[in-house]
Amino acid sequence: MISALLALGCWLLFRRMWRAEPRRLRTAALLLVGAWFAWGAVVEFIAYFSPQLQTLLGLVLLALPFSVLVLAGFLIRNGLQMARREGRSLGNLLSLLAGIALLALPVVGFLLVATLHPVGLGAAALAFFLSAQVGLSFLTFLVFTVTYARRPPRPGADAVVVLGSGLVNGAVSPLLASRLDRGGQAWLAQRTALPMIPSGGQGPDEPRAEAAAMAEYLVEHGVPAGQVLPEDRSRTTEENLRFSRAVADSALPEGAAPGHLLVATNNYHAPRAALLSRRIGVDADVVGGDTAGYYVPSAYLREFVAVMVMHRRTQLALALPGLLLSIGLTALMVMYRLNSGA
Repeated sequence: MISALLALGCWLLFRRMWRAEPRRLRTAALLLVGAWFAWGAVVEFIAYFSPQLQTLLGLVLLALPFSVLVLAGFLIRNGLQMARREGRSLGNLLSLLAGIALLALPVVGFLLVATLHPVGLGAAALAFFLSAQVGLSFLTFLVFTVTYARRPPRPGADAVVVLGSGLVNGAVSPLLASRLDRGGQAWLAQRTALPMIPSGGQGPDEPRAEAAAMAEYLVEHGVPAGQVLPEDRSRTTEENLRFSRAVADSALPEGAAPGHLLVATNNYHAPRAALLSRRIGVDADVVGGDTAGYYVPSAYLREFVAVMVMHRRTQLALALPGLLLSIGLTALMVMYRLNSGA
């Protein structure tokens, strides 16, 4: 009963926080806590009212380690596919490395524990705490991704912004085309004459600014040239958002107060763009376009790493208790051995 009440309380608080500001990871963390209490309520119900289902519940729990093996196999396969299609850069190999880590960490942990050495036991404990932290952080990011993707954008945007991506021989790539197509859909859905802002500067390996190629694509696909306002100075997602906000402000009627932007990108990139827009004070709704399925796992892992770097102080604070506990365990084992030897 208590677990069910706590789950309901978490849900109500989540709804309140979500309505106030959905671009926060803490809303997803709260939803996860509520799901944990809800799971506890289910277990309590099964244990009290239906003992026969306890066996089924046990089988479900036993299946969890095997699901990790399946996930590791999927990530390794995807990493090899990415290496073949996109090259062997570190970013493209993230899913392969993650899959190998899922297989290697339990083995390494077992070997460290098997040594029965204080340092080995402390290292195993630290690896466990850090793995749990990374896993829960990733789950939080995943929950945020799913919940934010279900939020419909608000009407009445000041402009529709399309975030740039690398060109291929000076032309729009399929990845960038999906962003532009999603931006075009969002622009049509606004049902009013909005500025369309393709945002992206010229990279060192590009013959022209991304915004120029994006503007051509938009005009060719039906957006009036007079409503396309390219932003061609940005080099990062943060600059995309800041500089596009400035372009949108310059297009507002005199005396009009700035509202929000409607930002289009790829689905894997939308969560970080939404979190970043809040961090830099740009009011924005972010929507994502489709991406080739094989590309998403590695790209999404890159986004997760970038978000963890954005929140590095929080991550360090979360890692501190595990580090202290590991050091404490090591110290206790050393004292026990010294006392035993005496």
